[in-house]
Amino acid sequence: MSTIPSSDLELRAADERRRLHSSVTELKSRVRETLDVKRNVRKHVVLGSSIVALLSLIVGYGFAGIFTRH
Repeated sequence: MSTIPSSDLELRAADERRRLHSSVTELKSRVRETLDVKRNVRKHVVLGSSIVALLSLIVGYGFAGIFTRH
């Protein structure tokens, strides 16, 4: 059997639970920050605008090509 007193084991277990809880809380906050839509949109607004502009140009050119003949 173990030579470590049960009170020491209980203290270790409580400490481990606190560290685990802290790690889970930190992970939750990081996931929330990573998946925050408004933050990501602000961060990548130039790229998004460029993609939308390019798609609009392609669709507009294709739509105009339907009604014009060359």
